[in-house]
Amino acid sequence: MIVRNAVLSTLLSTALAFQPHIPLTTTTTSSRTNNNGRRITSGASTLVMKDYPKPNVEDTQNYRDATALSQAFTSSLKVKNDAQRKNVAIIGGGLSGLACAKYLVDAGHLPTVYEARDVLGGKVSAWQDPDGDWIETGLHIFFGAYPNVMNMFAELGIHDRLQWKIHQMIFAMQELPGEFTTFDFIPGIPAPFNFGLAILMNQKMLTFGEKLQTAPPLLPMLIEGQSFIDAQDELSVTQFMRKYGMPERINEEVFIAMAKALDFIDPDKLSMTVVLTAMNRFLNESNGLQMAFLDGNQSERWCGPYKEYIESRGGVVKTNAPIKEIVTNDDGSIKHLLLRSGETIVADEYVSAMPVDIVKRMTPKSWQNMPYFRQLDELEGIPVINLHMWFNRKLKAVDHLCFSRSPLLSVYADMSVTCKEYASDTKSMLELVFAPCSPLAGGNVNWIGKSDEEIIDATMGELARLFPTEIANDEAWPSTCEQGPNGEAKLVKYAVVKVPRSVYAAIPGRNKYRPSQTTPIPNFTLCGCYTSQKYLGSMEGATLAGKLAAEVIANRAIGNPDKPIKEIQQHVIDAARDHVAKDPVGIKGDGPIAFGGGYTIGKKEEELLRESDPAQFEGAVKKKEAVAA
Repeated sequence: MIVRNAVLSTLLSTALAFQPHIPLTTTTTSSRTNNNGRRITSGASTLVMKDYPKPNVEDTQNYRDATALSQAFTSSLKVKNDAQRKNVAIIGGGLSGLACAKYLVDAGHLPTVYEARDVLGGKVSAWQDPDGDWIETGLHIFFGAYPNVMNMFAELGIHDRLQWKIHQMIFAMQELPGEFTTFDFIPGIPAPFNFGLAILMNQKMLTFGEKLQTAPPLLPMLIEGQSFIDAQDELSVTQFMRKYGMPERINEEVFIAMAKALDFIDPDKLSMTVVLTAMNRFLNESNGLQMAFLDGNQSERWCGPYKEYIESRGGVVKTNAPIKEIVTNDDGSIKHLLLRSGETIVADEYVSAMPVDIVKRMTPKSWQNMPYFRQLDELEGIPVINLHMWFNRKLKAVDHLCFSRSPLLSVYADMSVTCKEYASDTKSMLELVFAPCSPLAGGNVNWIGKSDEEIIDATMGELARLFPTEIANDEAWPSTCEQGPNGEAKLVKYAVVKVPRSVYAAIPGRNKYRPSQTTPIPNFTLCGCYTSQKYLGSMEGATLAGKLAAEVIANRAIGNPDKPIKEIQQHVIDAARDHVAKDPVGIKGDGPIAFGGGYTIGKKEEELLRESDPAQFEGAVKKKEAVAA
């Protein structure tokens, strides 16, 4: 009876996942009409959506720990008098900077966020094109195993903006174009049994023997926990597999898709700690792998409430306020921040919420021989490309995230089906992650240096495989030339968003160089997903890092000793003595890419990128030379 019910549940969940999505109407606070007659929205969206009921994400130790720290800002870490209240200048209005500001106002402080761009969100920012369509920096998915993000949504009162999908993972079948297979998580079965059963019930990706071979190497993760996970950072996913005798086919069937989704690189380049961190959450939390989409663009639907919350409690969030220089005193302490406008900012505390690549360009000369800052040389952002593709008709889509298992693509979703604000009955809009996209990320082709047209043509070839009976043979895109006569879906519009330096590259051995939020500079704190915290380069990691930075400041303000600085590797300490300090390079240009974000690249942006980050274009040449040698 139990087996029969399990099978019926699986069949039912699979059927539900492939049901047509029913779009709901949307409203906005205000709008205007552009030159093409398209309505462009402004102000906060009022969309409300429920797909599947919100899962119980609260009944985990990680969630309880996150809640306890949140509550500390309004109790034990809260200022007791005006003398403890600090004015805090936060450089950067991404998720980490906003989280830091949010928790500082909770503790009674007065933060001001200085964001260089005209939109908030950093790597989750979004903006509207001339047609009024939203362009997003990346395809972002929320997991049940994001305890600090889930706490944040509760604290901001915006949980109803998450569109939870069925508890399932969907993979495209490489050898069967147009077909998909799933891992189905049966309701009511606790972790880790739900995860194991989901894998065992799938009959298309691994044999029973391969599944049995996969389990033993993962047992130490469950038994030893974080210590075992951290110890695997020196190994790539591929090296770990071979060391522990895992079947090679699990790399092709699962790990390639996971690696590209987690850090935009292939498993032979990705630290096994990243995969184990994700799997540990999913194996220990019954709803950890359940996914949700935000019901609209991130800038309005998440960053907007952040700004309202911060400013309603005495903080300030400023956009179009780029920092030119961190000016220091003779002893290396911060004198003030200098904005490009010429304004000087003096505060009690300073926070960098800038991406690691930008921090390195802005590090003052007097700090450059400090081992703490020299360790940042071991970290760099990884390139990724996000695509938006509008079609003239509806594709057969699923209301979920799909793992493409393509050599060029990571994950994708039909946003006209999955996301309320982009809903359409008649046309599809696919959002896709193109990765790995550069030799810097382990790829064979430097797609960052390719034209938008070349990138889209390559993607159309992959979509022809994913949708073999639907994509049309379109002479505009040579890669579709083998499509049959039945395909009618044609591309009518696209946007290519290049992020030359996205989240830090989680290649083997990097974790030990990720700095603590506490720094050796008095009254200066770091945050950002590259700083030391267990959720790595993700929205959860960025949120937690901002929260930890706020904890450092709030703890210091009430007179407690500083949180300790993370241990620095001896070879970094030795090398720092011989480093020749120079005036900081600073930031060149004023576009999103200059400040560490992503954007659609025109000729001007490409010239700036070639000047400020030539490695983006030289990588392919170096790789060819290495192969020839």
